[in-house]
Amino acid sequence: MPLPVVGIVGNSYLIDNEYPIYASGKMNCEAIAHVTQALPLIFPSNPRIVSIQNLCESCDGFLFTGGKPNIHPEEYGEAATPAHGSFDRDRDSITLGLIKECVARGQPILGVCRGFQEFNVAFGGSLYPEIRELPGRMNHRMPPDGTIDEKFALRHEVTFNDQSCFQKIFDAKTVLVNSLHGQGIKKTGGRVVIDGYAPDSTPEAISIKGANGFALAVQWHPEFNVDNDPVSTRLFRAFGEALVNWKRSKSVEKLRVA
Repeated sequence: MPLPVVGIVGNSYLIDNEYPIYASGKMNCEAIAHVTQALPLIFPSNPRIVSIQNLCESCDGFLFTGGKPNIHPEEYGEAATPAHGSFDRDRDSITLGLIKECVARGQPILGVCRGFQEFNVAFGGSLYPEIRELPGRMNHRMPPDGTIDEKFALRHEVTFNDQSCFQKIFDAKTVLVNSLHGQGIKKTGGRVVIDGYAPDSTPEAISIKGANGFALAVQWHPEFNVDNDPVSTRLFRAFGEALVNWKRSKSVEKLRVA
């Protein structure tokens, strides 16, 4: 059987502040290729170039990655402020609808950082623009200085609820993760289940209630050091198993129709 195809959302960037491109980090592609055992396919986050239907028909699952621009607060009924940072409305237009469509189909999806926040907003939730300003919360942002290894270093624990699907994946109630985000869940989306929290009560792991397929997201960055970090490895392997099951089920359906 051919490898499952994983669509990776391509973020909009400027090379040398001049040449526009759609791109994704090498770590995302390597995690999908080496651990998930799937074919990574970066697609442009632009509704004038791609459609949700064509994406779903072309890919077996999707990785919703992190990204510097934030979700525009109009997507959850709030006005933009300087604290919300920069935005990418094209990505909003593709990812929020794509997440809901994949859940409806039972198509496997994994959200990371901004992708985690997109899961929540897609199902009616909202976000805090800067969680470090909330009483009792820690600073979850990426350290401003240091090497890549230092910026992505493990920084805090995440504790999962009893019977959480994440406990089954990691075979642990508590894991140690990195932290590189400024925003966080404010209002929980209607179908969003918070499965894990940081020590300061910030939501860090979620699933979608009633989803027929793999629909999980984490606020940290498991794509970093995925070959050596057992938590990251287990998550991307679980995603891979779900992709294989999805692809097999689609093959059986095609045989029945034929």
